[in-house]
Amino acid sequence: MLSLLISVKKLFSSFLGILKKEDTRALFFLLATTLLSGTIFYSTVEKLSPLDSLYLSFMTLTTIGYGDVHPVTDLGKIFTMVYATVGLGIMAMFISVVAKSYLYSKQSHHHHHHKNKEHSAEKSSEK
Repeated sequence: MLSLLISVKKLFSSFLGILKKEDTRALFFLLATTLLSGTIFYSTVEKLSPLDSLYLSFMTLTTIGYGDVHPVTDLGKIFTMVYATVGLGIMAMFISVVAKSYLYSKQSHHHHHHKNKEHSAEKSSEK
């Protein structure tokens, strides 16, 4: 359980770290705009509540799609096909950036930890 919490903390730290970079901040803004546009569309056209609209948008972009909320109008179905195609690319890029940042921070921590061990061992052998 503790290792899960540590991993979640590292993932969250990686997420915050990537938001400091201008290009990844732009990608996050694009993802947020995509989610917002889907939410507005589903709320307006499909007459879903704002929460159900956001839920459907998120489930579509992550390709989870439980099927409990889905478009019923022809326009909603057409929009969803385009939205899923475009949004999936944006979501994949964003997840890739977060994953790379997480792995880099994990490797960096591992490298730093071993370097400290080597340095401590050298000092011990000098005595």
